[in-house]
Amino acid sequence: MKALYFDKALRLCTVAAPKPKPGEALIKVTAVGICNTDLEILKGYMSFKGIPGHEFCGIVIKCDDSQLINKRVVGEINIGCRECSACNMNLTRHCPRRTVLGIQGKDGAMAQYLTLPVENLHTVSDNIEDSDAVFVEPLAAACEILEQIHLSPSHNIMVVGDGKLAALIAQILHVINPNVFVKGLQPEKIQLLKNLGLHADTKPFGHRTWDVIIEATGNPEGISLALEYIKPRGTIILKSTYNQKIAIDQNAIVINEINILGSRCGNFEL
Repeated sequence: MKALYFDKALRLCTVAAPKPKPGEALIKVTAVGICNTDLEILKGYMSFKGIPGHEFCGIVIKCDDSQLINKRVVGEINIGCRECSACNMNLTRHCPRRTVLGIQGKDGAMAQYLTLPVENLHTVSDNIEDSDAVFVEPLAAACEILEQIHLSPSHNIMVVGDGKLAALIAQILHVINPNVFVKGLQPEKIQLLKNLGLHADTKPFGHRTWDVIIEATGNPEGISLALEYIKPRGTIILKSTYNQKIAIDQNAIVINEINILGSRCGNFEL
């Protein structure tokens, strides 16, 4: 099969199609998204070697469960050991022995075919296009914030970032709080956000007045801006992952008693 393969450089090559293990399905990929995590992998993130890609839609062509054959599916990306305490609590994404589709120890979706455990798959409704279904994974990641923290219309909320994930997060939070503000960098993206009915600008405001700031820039500088604008005892939710290590002003966190919350993958069923 044709696939994009990364090993210090990304190249298009021909590789053997994957063979599903017991409990897995073989999926023909029909659409795949490009995430900022994929771009960070090309810089060395997670020391990944193999086929990248984790946002996808595809058709099941081989599976022990005959009811899934020829069904369009999307898939949760974390594959747990099914034996540890995290897996037993349905926290597969925190399994210490997990593999992650296209990110850690598991070839991903930038290929003609991939395999995933049947328990990771979710069927796609006929009225959803492949190009929209690709967004299920990042949309679930955006919704994870609502599982981690209670937000209300009274909170002052700023989303830092104007990329795909930041836009999804802002749209979701806008349902709860119509005054959500998005701080971006690129005027054309700011205009797209405004077209969606969101408050957005390239210039932040309200120094130390924000109750909650979601950092989704994909840039190491994002946390510094968040620390500058969060109010004392406010909460910063970190969504960005990147290859390089960063220095954080721990004094600002301690003195202002800032809550730092990491947020990663979400549950597709939600």
